[in-house]
Amino acid sequence: MRITGLRLHPVAIADGPLRSSYGLHAPYALRTIVELTSTDGLTGISETYGGDGPLQALEAMRDRIVGMDPFQLTRLWMDLSGEAAKESAAQNAVVAGGRSQTYLVPGENPLDRHARTYAAIEIACLDLIGKALNKPLCDVVGGRARDAVPFSAYLFYKHAGGGGLGDDQREDEYGEGLDPLAMVRQAKQMIDKYGFREIKLKGGVLDPEIEIDTIRALRQEFGPSYPLRIDPNCAWSIQTSVYVGRSLKEELSGGGYLEDPTATIAGMAEVRKRLREEGIDMPMASNVAVTCFAQVVEAEKADAVQVVLSDPHYWGGVRAQQRLADLCETLNLGVSMHSNNHLGVSLMAMTHAAASAPHVNYACDTHYPWQSGIDEVVAGGRIPFVDGCVRIPDKPGLGVDLDYDQLARGTERYNKLDYRKRDDEAEMRKRVDPSWKRVLPRW
Repeated sequence: MRITGLRLHPVAIADGPLRSSYGLHAPYALRTIVELTSTDGLTGISETYGGDGPLQALEAMRDRIVGMDPFQLTRLWMDLSGEAAKESAAQNAVVAGGRSQTYLVPGENPLDRHARTYAAIEIACLDLIGKALNKPLCDVVGGRARDAVPFSAYLFYKHAGGGGLGDDQREDEYGEGLDPLAMVRQAKQMIDKYGFREIKLKGGVLDPEIEIDTIRALRQEFGPSYPLRIDPNCAWSIQTSVYVGRSLKEELSGGGYLEDPTATIAGMAEVRKRLREEGIDMPMASNVAVTCFAQVVEAEKADAVQVVLSDPHYWGGVRAQQRLADLCETLNLGVSMHSNNHLGVSLMAMTHAAASAPHVNYACDTHYPWQSGIDEVVAGGRIPFVDGCVRIPDKPGLGVDLDYDQLARGTERYNKLDYRKRDDEAEMRKRVDPSWKRVLPRW
């Protein structure tokens, strides 16, 4: 079997005005659907970050991919990782934060470009291989540790609105959420609909006292059987991080964690050290300070991170996800999974990746409840959650196919937009505060 074609489909999907320390989500998130056709008449698909940068990186791979045996992924990884190593020394000097996501949103760090590009190709190849062998993707890469993967309710402070523009504005399912009571309501809606059993709050948006009150309100409403997490994306100083950790020592215990409260591995280590000196053994998690294998080792040595948030999309694919989980198991670190705005193709890639990595021992993040069925490109519509989990389908590859009419509508939306990259800071200035700038730490 050989690859005969590479098709790239840029799409836009409606996104509500969600807040984070990076700023505000735009009315549409950008994604790219990748298709690989083969000599056997089969098609493999994947989904990755959107906009000009990811599209150009994938387009640059066309001559290398067309004609390739999809089973021969190792040499492709060696080629791309070798190119990344050559570029990184020069780029690292000019990219603020280096390989971390401290200053750049996922999908926009040039130091991750080769890993992201490889992941998009690898997942499409594994889908193709699964279809050729009539096996689910997770079984192609060694078999599954679980038949269903749990996800968490991912809460966001948000302004009123459901995303979209003009005649394409969407229903605001969750309403405005800028105080603790509204966030409890948001959590109840999400849990009632999807059955999630863990809760994550995106923080770093409001005064820390309000966010502390929000976590306390969630604990009061749902009780200790629902583990809680908070992720302010580095918005807090070391001192504020310690204060929040101290204030929430009960609420974030029992399977919860404090995620990226402050910037850098050294900063995280200092927060961890000060909390432990007070007798608070609170797990620290990261997908900002830790985004590559070398940083995992560094963070473990510094006792800065106890839970690594993986992501097959920017760590380098499903097999890299497995290697990461194995490394974390060796280092006695926990593993969860980071999420970005995504459609069902990406959700299924995340599900197969988590199913095939035994040491993914925390429920995964997902933005899927924030996306609309109007935008779904998977044939048959939205991927179902059952008791907060996504099951591995009894179908080959990823277990999903594309709805080409829906795909065309997504591309039509994309072509109407006047932006081609994610910029939460600019969106914040445009829609909320003309003078807003991302400042770290903010509190």
